[in-house]
Amino acid sequence: MTGSGTDKTKPRTELDGPVVVLVEPQLGENIGMCARAMGNFGLTRLRIVNPRDGWPNIAAQRAAAGADHILDKVELFDTVEAAVADCSLLFATTARAHDQAKPVVGPEEAARQIIGETAASGTAAIMFGRERYGLQNDEVALANRIVTFPVNPGFASLNLAQAVLLMGYEWFKLATSNALPFAMPERSERASNHQMQAFFDNLVSELDKVEFLRPPEKRETMLVNLRNIFTRMEPTKQDMHTLHGVVMAIAEGRKGPAKGGVLNGTEATRLRALLAEHSEGRAPSESSTVRGLARLLRRNPTDAERMLWDSLRTDRRFASQFKRQTPVGRHIPDFVSFTKRIAIEIVNANENETIERDRAVRREWLEARGYRVCRLNAIDIEADLDGQLNKLATSVTA
Repeated sequence: MTGSGTDKTKPRTELDGPVVVLVEPQLGENIGMCARAMGNFGLTRLRIVNPRDGWPNIAAQRAAAGADHILDKVELFDTVEAAVADCSLLFATTARAHDQAKPVVGPEEAARQIIGETAASGTAAIMFGRERYGLQNDEVALANRIVTFPVNPGFASLNLAQAVLLMGYEWFKLATSNALPFAMPERSERASNHQMQAFFDNLVSELDKVEFLRPPEKRETMLVNLRNIFTRMEPTKQDMHTLHGVVMAIAEGRKGPAKGGVLNGTEATRLRALLAEHSEGRAPSESSTVRGLARLLRRNPTDAERMLWDSLRTDRRFASQFKRQTPVGRHIPDFVSFTKRIAIEIVNANENETIERDRAVRREWLEARGYRVCRLNAIDIEADLDGQLNKLATSVTA
């Protein structure tokens, strides 16, 4: 179980960074919070000069919030001179001008110089003063540079851990080339034109039902404006599925499904193509996103589907045997008889390769589980319904 922002399964990043020197810190809690700030930004070397409350310090361990690997390696010194004796580049942090002829830099420039020094095999260090009054003049005199922060001059005092964190952040940012620890991946590729068109057709159909696109002379202008809203968004396939669901939820209302309309073959083919495309690369957690499209197909049967469904319910050869748009596993054939183990697929004109692949996968899955799949062409149902029913009856009694 990971903590808030901390994943203990990942290795710590520990780079060759500067030494942090705390001069006579007064509170163990502040030492612990400094160690925590160091851990946030890959710093590991901590030196302490005469901590007021002694060492080790239980308050420091509590405040470190898991940065024990830093506290366990703390180096203690009696004097500042001893703590910085081996440093080839020393920065003194202060919010006050000490009237010393010494270069003054900001944290970003200090970080840049530290990286250059460590790259040349030198030892860089950053010195932080006491919580109450900071560094004394003779301690600042030991430093090569003064580093100060661009803060409000009327309220310039920083907490000790805050100062350590700011320096650690600037150094780590440069040392890692400002690389972020993670990025939000694109969960879906950009929606295709026919996906956009299918959604837009659905939206316009629902708007027409509530007479939104009026007066008639402004209809075309309103449609152009609506279309531009969605094209400017550059939506993904996932966005399109979500928007389809939103439109259908609004259309259905809180009192349950509407009676629905009738899709023509082209509209049904578009919706089936969207479902097929989504199912090809669908992760298990995404299964709910197709509900809006599947519900749209269920609520709005094509003429051929409506004709066949009416006959299946009234013809004695099939009465009470078939269900419409009912899931079988993860697949939803147009009609299915669980008792007869038969699935019916209505094939619309001009179906593309994506739909054909989806049908083939569904057929293979169903046949592997003992179902027979009967394909009926929509155009044949509309032209000769009785003939198609006789064909189906033969399959049922086979």
